[in-house]
Amino acid sequence: MTFVGINNLDKAPLAEGDVLIGGRWRAAEDDRTFPVYDPASGQLIRQVSAAGPGDALAAVEAAQASAGEWRATPARRRSDILHGAFTLMREHTDTLARLIVLENGKAYRDASAEVGYAAEFFRWFAEEAVRTSSSFADAPGGGYRHVVRKHPVGVTAFVTPWNFPAAMATRKIAPALAAGCPVLLKPAPETPLTALAVAALLTEAGLPDGLLNVLPTDRAPEVVSIWLADARVRKFSFTGSTATGKILLGQAAANVVNVTMELGGNAPFVVCADADIDAAVRGAMDAKMRGGGEVCIAANRFYVHTSVAAEFCKKFGAAMASVRTGPGMAEGVTLGPMINDSAVDKIRALVDDAVARGAKIAARGETPEGSGHFYPATVLVDVPDDARILHEEVFGPVAPLTTFTDEEEMLTRANATVHGLASYVYSRDLGRALRIAERLEAGMVGLNRGLLSDPAAPFGGVKQSGLGREGGREGIEAFLETQYIAVDWPTTV
Repeated sequence: MTFVGINNLDKAPLAEGDVLIGGRWRAAEDDRTFPVYDPASGQLIRQVSAAGPGDALAAVEAAQASAGEWRATPARRRSDILHGAFTLMREHTDTLARLIVLENGKAYRDASAEVGYAAEFFRWFAEEAVRTSSSFADAPGGGYRHVVRKHPVGVTAFVTPWNFPAAMATRKIAPALAAGCPVLLKPAPETPLTALAVAALLTEAGLPDGLLNVLPTDRAPEVVSIWLADARVRKFSFTGSTATGKILLGQAAANVVNVTMELGGNAPFVVCADADIDAAVRGAMDAKMRGGGEVCIAANRFYVHTSVAAEFCKKFGAAMASVRTGPGMAEGVTLGPMINDSAVDKIRALVDDAVARGAKIAARGETPEGSGHFYPATVLVDVPDDARILHEEVFGPVAPLTTFTDEEEMLTRANATVHGLASYVYSRDLGRALRIAERLEAGMVGLNRGLLSDPAAPFGGVKQSGLGREGGREGIEAFLETQYIAVDWPTTV
């Protein structure tokens, strides 16, 4: 299939429909559709096919039918296809970025960066595909041998979020295909078009039919329940809220399905007394404002040493106040709309609660006139510890600042959360920075750095922020089973 660009994908279904099963694009089983809206204007983009339970079952059957041949496909061939997908994504960066802006709303700069990041998962796991080696060794006690081999886990099912519609798909699809597993993908109903574009690119790269099945839908529970109840589905990966993750974990437990969960975050951003304040402000803008703050690893709570709080607040506040908000494709815009009105309402409620408890608005940007789900870049100071905004994921462009004088007390406050996805520390003293980083209860720490996601590094959290890791060498291991064979054979003297 030839890649379908934005001029078609945002107006009409792919072939007969938007559901991809067994290499064929088709309508939903009952011809149902659901609307996808532009968050910058609130206008309808188009109706998209809404897969149902019958489609979910058909996708499992198609994936299972393709599993044996793909499992036997040489790793080099799988690698070549993923390399091809990487090349195609890079070639179509502008088209894909515009599509992300259209349905997600983020600024074009962020959308373009996401495409590059998403493509890198294809390149990284194309290279990891040929490195999943087995081992052979003599048993320490003698007399026989140990053979330890790796093989694909089987049919995999994924549920991805709307905030990174390209990268969250490729971060799961790439390692699964590299390991030899067929894929079932349910993209978020807010942003299904990007997933369809990625699927079309993989088809163009030579991926055989049935290995990637994409089911856009607004009835996720019906589709996902079918997958988790089917014994042929052996791996499930979800990125989303902790509350939803808990429900899905319960369903996966019934069939003891292997799971990877990347759930909510509440990342602290620590600025020590000896920090390079200008660098800390740049890092704070990266950690807070990437993707409009609608990012699970976004800095959510700022702990700034009292001695540098005034300087940091002044410079950070100026940077936040200068953020230009508007439609993602508008020139100079770096902050697009939030995904929908519900997201704006939640952010507003958290800010109102903090202000009611004594917090003050130290800086705030402008928002455009007219329609769209916009919220300005905002800095809060004097935020009390009982404010909801310090205990709930903001998922928006608001930065609540608090101060500290004692390192132990700061660490206690920073770790006082059920989440443990990411953290950030700024200090010129490497020993201090590492000491704090090691004591922060988080799966990832940015040390003097506001951006930490990398396809070559393991992404994931601790506590209620998730299970398992994506990316890095660990990423492909999640899709491989380990089999041990004890080997004995007659010997002659």
